[in-house]
Amino acid sequence: MGQEPRTLPPSPNWYCARCSDAVPGGLFGFAARTSVFLVRVGPGAGAIPGTPPFRVIGELVGHTERVSGFTFSHHPGQYNLCATSSDDGTVKIWDVETKTVVTEHALHQHTISALHWSPRVKDLIVSGDEKGVVFCYWLNRNDSQQLSVEPRTIFCLTCSPHDEDLVAIGYKDGIVVIIDISKKGEVIHRLRGHDDEIHSIAWCPLPGEDCLSINQEENSEEPEIPNGKVIAQTPVTKGCYLATGSKDQTIRIWSCSRGRGVMILKLPVLKRRGGGIDPTVKERLWLTLHWPKNQPTQLVSSCLGGELLLWDLTQSWRRKFTVFSASSEGQNHSRIVFNLCPLHTEDDKQLLLSTSMDRDVKCWDMATLECCWTLPSLGGFAYSLAFSPVDTGSLAIGVGDGMIRIWNTLSIKNNYDVKNFWQGVKSKVTALSWHPTKEGCLAFGTDDGKVGLYDTYSNKPPQISSTYHKKTVYTLAWGPPVPPLSLGGEGDRPSLTLYSCGGEGIVLQHNPWKLSGEAFDINKLIRDTNSIKYKLPVHTEISWKADGKIMALGNEDGSIEIFQVPNLKLICTIQQHHKLVNTISWHHEHGSQPELSYLMASGSNNAVIYVHNLKTVIESNPESPVTITEPYRTLSGHTARITSLVWSPHHDGRLVSASYDGTAQVWDALQEEPVCNFRGHRGRLFCVAWSPLDPDCIYSGADDFCVYKWLTSMQEHSRPPQGKKSIELEKKRLSQPKPKPKKKKKLTSRVPVKQELCDGNEEESTRESSGPVENGVSDQEAEEEAPEPELPCEVASAEAFIKKRKARSMLPLSTSLDHRSKEELHRDCLVLATAKHSTELNEDVSADLEERFHLGLFTDRTTLYRMIEVEGKGHLENGHPELFHQLMLWKGDLKGVLQTAAERGELTDNLVAMAPVAGYHVWVWAVEAFAKQLCFQDQYVKAASHLLSIHKVYEAVELLKSNHFYREAIAVAKARLRPEDPILKDLYLSWGAILEKDGHYAVAAKCYLGATSAYDAAKVLAKKGDTASLRTAAELASIVGENELSSSLALRCAQELLLARNWVGAQEALQLHASLKGQRLVFCLLELLSQHLEEKQLPEGRSPPSHNAWATSIEGPFVERVTAVWKSAFGLDTPQQHQTAFQQLQNIKYPSATNNTPSKQLLLHMCHDLTLAVLSQQMASWDAAVEALLRAVVRSYDSGNFTIMQEVHAAFLPKGCDPLRDKLSDCQSAATPAFKSLEAFFIYGRLYEFWWSLSRPCPKSSVWVRAGDGRMASVEQSQQLADANPKETDPKAQAEPSRPPAPDVELTEENEQILNACKELFSEKHASFQNAQRTVAEVQETLAEMIRQHQKSQLGKSTANGPDKNEPGQEAEQSLSSPQSQCKEEKNEQVSLPELTRRLTEANERIAKFPESIKTWPFPDVLECCLVLLHIGSQRPGRVPQEVQQQAQALLQKYGSTKVYKRHCQAFCT
Repeated sequence: MGQEPRTLPPSPNWYCARCSDAVPGGLFGFAARTSVFLVRVGPGAGAIPGTPPFRVIGELVGHTERVSGFTFSHHPGQYNLCATSSDDGTVKIWDVETKTVVTEHALHQHTISALHWSPRVKDLIVSGDEKGVVFCYWLNRNDSQQLSVEPRTIFCLTCSPHDEDLVAIGYKDGIVVIIDISKKGEVIHRLRGHDDEIHSIAWCPLPGEDCLSINQEENSEEPEIPNGKVIAQTPVTKGCYLATGSKDQTIRIWSCSRGRGVMILKLPVLKRRGGGIDPTVKERLWLTLHWPKNQPTQLVSSCLGGELLLWDLTQSWRRKFTVFSASSEGQNHSRIVFNLCPLHTEDDKQLLLSTSMDRDVKCWDMATLECCWTLPSLGGFAYSLAFSPVDTGSLAIGVGDGMIRIWNTLSIKNNYDVKNFWQGVKSKVTALSWHPTKEGCLAFGTDDGKVGLYDTYSNKPPQISSTYHKKTVYTLAWGPPVPPLSLGGEGDRPSLTLYSCGGEGIVLQHNPWKLSGEAFDINKLIRDTNSIKYKLPVHTEISWKADGKIMALGNEDGSIEIFQVPNLKLICTIQQHHKLVNTISWHHEHGSQPELSYLMASGSNNAVIYVHNLKTVIESNPESPVTITEPYRTLSGHTARITSLVWSPHHDGRLVSASYDGTAQVWDALQEEPVCNFRGHRGRLFCVAWSPLDPDCIYSGADDFCVYKWLTSMQEHSRPPQGKKSIELEKKRLSQPKPKPKKKKKLTSRVPVKQELCDGNEEESTRESSGPVENGVSDQEAEEEAPEPELPCEVASAEAFIKKRKARSMLPLSTSLDHRSKEELHRDCLVLATAKHSTELNEDVSADLEERFHLGLFTDRTTLYRMIEVEGKGHLENGHPELFHQLMLWKGDLKGVLQTAAERGELTDNLVAMAPVAGYHVWVWAVEAFAKQLCFQDQYVKAASHLLSIHKVYEAVELLKSNHFYREAIAVAKARLRPEDPILKDLYLSWGAILEKDGHYAVAAKCYLGATSAYDAAKVLAKKGDTASLRTAAELASIVGENELSSSLALRCAQELLLARNWVGAQEALQLHASLKGQRLVFCLLELLSQHLEEKQLPEGRSPPSHNAWATSIEGPFVERVTAVWKSAFGLDTPQQHQTAFQQLQNIKYPSATNNTPSKQLLLHMCHDLTLAVLSQQMASWDAAVEALLRAVVRSYDSGNFTIMQEVHAAFLPKGCDPLRDKLSDCQSAATPAFKSLEAFFIYGRLYEFWWSLSRPCPKSSVWVRAGDGRMASVEQSQQLADANPKETDPKAQAEPSRPPAPDVELTEENEQILNACKELFSEKHASFQNAQRTVAEVQETLAEMIRQHQKSQLGKSTANGPDKNEPGQEAEQSLSSPQSQCKEEKNEQVSLPELTRRLTEANERIAKFPESIKTWPFPDVLECCLVLLHIGSQRPGRVPQEVQQQAQALLQKYGSTKVYKRHCQAFCT
């Protein structure tokens, strides 16, 4: 028995990669809950000789949440420094000698999961968090660096012992990386192989890779582990081994020089050798490693069931390992091991310390691999302490982690000889009591109401009583049996039975011989013996006097009742405490003064302890119970509730008390004086026990998970801290993990408050529901491990509960009247008594009842109705109609409620749901009224649903429709009406129209389809106008049989695709409809022509390569290529097929071209005519062919696109017009005007080409630009051409390389033919007709100009006072007025209106006389041709025949009277 204090500390934290560490010289630290406990190991521990050399020497207090990491500085000279990381977000640096914080940082934004003090850099602490952020912190210069390496959860990190810049990091997903912190965390290696959490990383203690003989053959057998990039010439390439342990049950050894794995060790499955664990529970695995400094070829690892293994790395192929402590039974851990720390003691021993889920810290000798000693620990609150009266020194501890500890405090060899009992407990152990005489018989009670008996000398599971308490077991006590158990004969009943008091306020008597039988509620006996009619108080404590003749019961109301055996006759009631009684203790009987055994000390939720002397009462044995209101002694000093009182077995009248104020106090009760005060705990004390052998020694337990053995003689304080709390204790309490008793109090305000002792808000997560409990803890992150995660839920539920409790009162006025002054309440009682017990009421009492309407609750129905009426009015005035309605419902006036609510617009779902109770008609009326109310509140859909509930379908549909809920209206109508109901079609059409207006065409189309209006559906789909919509619309129209619409949409789609030069898509679109076969031919010809132009590099032909396959496959003359493709791709072969296609296309007419027609459109329109021409040729209908060809040529002429015109000539008249003339002469129509026009245009084109070839030195200069006056001109001759070419307008600027000029400009035979053929152009009839047309145009222009001038002068008068906003427009018009008007101004020509009218009439009469053939077929401008020919004559004198020149001059003189030609006539004809 050692005369020194001892600590049974909290369990080391679970599931942390590094939360314990040790330094040479013998100091070991481990994180437990929110602090770190320090243990001195070795000779310096000052242990008593013969006992294990270690001692718990202190605690580092400061974090507010779980400590997740702990690491010492391993640099000589600063072994006193260490670092901790916590879930509170801080990393703190401590000095263990002073146990104070040196500095701290809160750089991490997320939960810190790994921490290490660099073994190479004296002041570098590296930490990592769950989001993958690493912080390097340099202590001396208070500097830090953030490294975002990988966005994954870090599980562990270890700094290299050889290179100050390298850190190895293990992640949750099994990846391991080595980073260089000097290069901003650059990843040097990425080691892939593990596929689950990395629990531990250990660097080989020797640099280089020579210590392990891993040969190449073995490497080749190993699977290659791919790694990240290996960067050459980094320090790491010198090489070092790295070991990693993972949840995937493998240990891998990696080579840093090669950046890959070189060895895999798979954990063996070892047979369990005792240790006693629940076999049904599946364990989590944790694999931690230690690579011994002086044994680099060996590696220590944990195993699946808590064993430690020493691996031999020299024979890796054999996978050879040694199990620690293989010989001795039960020395290994029984659960998974979390941390391994090496420790070199002062006496030169190599030790290894391990922390485990079995809540033991074990110390191993590395020389023998045997366990030197074990430090047990607690995983929950220490609720109860009890010394065995038989086995002296055997201390039972009831703990919140679901285990009972039996501590042999007298063991000579081991200060901490502790056994664990967990079987059958599965809950917090809140009460303990040893049998007074039977060895090893221990009764226990739990927070879930279980009572059981353990035989601590056997391995059997406990016996459990079949009768459970409904709530926590507060107290257990052994006492003599009382009826009915005491009624049997002497041998048939036990001498002592077990009494248990539970949180629901009942005391049960259990028969220890027959726990499976029913336990008896002693209240029945108390009631019968004492003839009690009233309600018995709620019991919270039971205590038997040592002689077994007197029993004391403590109650929730603060009273204590004293009963006498055998029948529990009540002899005395003590009315001293006014709060719940927590503890009662009778003085022992073996003192020097026997009368002291009548002293009874009691403590309650009030902080004062009372001692009563019951000698007189007990000895006098009164007939009727005595009431005591004065204490024998009063002990005051504590500042919070008293939880435990124990008399010293060694002294007379000496008492120790435990309190929620965080201290234990020793009193001299007889003198009412405090003796000493123990302040070692960091939390509320629950229990206290006086050592049975050492008068100076006391044990105490608290909610800080600690049991302390302390000596009264060593305490510096004599009384509890005064004021509310001392500053020092306040600090301690602050660092406790958030006990909030007040909240819990509210939560359990309906149950005895003593429950707080056990339930009160502790951070223990073990519950029956949380899964099987093994070894007293569930396999979740155990009790002390996950306090915080558990708490928020409790707090949240508490808050939710409080909120529920705060729901608005139904009877607030009555309630408030019941909270008035005491006098008023007393008056209420008197009035009520009078009203209930007088036969007839006088006026005063009636007036009183009227005023005190809330008494209606206790009198008759009439008064109650009056109370309900008053309360109801109050609710309405305060704007709570729903509460008024509920009150009326309570009365049964449902119809009245509904009417009132409907009038006030306050109907609710609940009220309407209750309406059927009042009858069908009332219900229908209520639903209609509610629907109207909902409409006012804009809840139309809900209103419609209610209308449907009374089968008003049409009204519901109309309501939805009128408020634009079309989708809902259609759903209802379709579900509830006949399919042919016209309402449905109307809905579809209305919604479709709205959707169409808003541009939702696809949904609108669905509506029209729903209304069987397919035509509209196709039309609306096509509205958007993009190719996809048009194609879908065409397909839709085709499906529903709208053929005409389908074909027009398909054509539109094809034309859109054509603009994008998507030839294949266009043909596919046209394929949708058979009637578009002709259009397919047009598009085919257009594609071939575009390609033809492309080959000649003309801009009209530029297109992306999405041609049809046939477009490039056929060679030869253009027309032959076209017919060949038609035949192969479209099956166009017979005259009949040609005829059908011709008829399809013949009816389509396109408008004539202008110089603004886009070139793509122009080409399409021309190709339509050219297709007709080719089809006519195929059918030998030559006059039709000529007309179609002429239309195409005229289109290019009208649009001013000279180049295209020439390309058409080249493709369709490659040999000129003669072959065509021959064909026509065969069918006797050689002189058709159409052919003459065609021939004229052909010659016109050749004439221009000849002229340009003369005016151009080389082909490169033949670039054509748009001249200022909108006519086409060559660069060299823009002026001349502007003069000479008034008719031809605006082709695109282009080169004209298809006709290179002759190298010499002598007249070739061909050119001579052209000049001679010009006579065909000099048609007198056409010149006269064109002159008349020009006159009409000129007169019309002059008239328009006169009107403009007149309007302008009128406007000028009207806007004399200010400028008109249209003026800019007028200026623009003026500036646009053509050059003729300027010309007129120059010559001061003033023409009168009658003169103009005359000219117009004459010209129109002349036009009317011309034959139709001249009017129908266009002809090149005759005067323009004359001018070109004369230009050629002037440029090349003698080249143009004299006769032709004279003819040209004659036509110019005769018909050049209009202003356009006057100037040119003067030039050539004078």
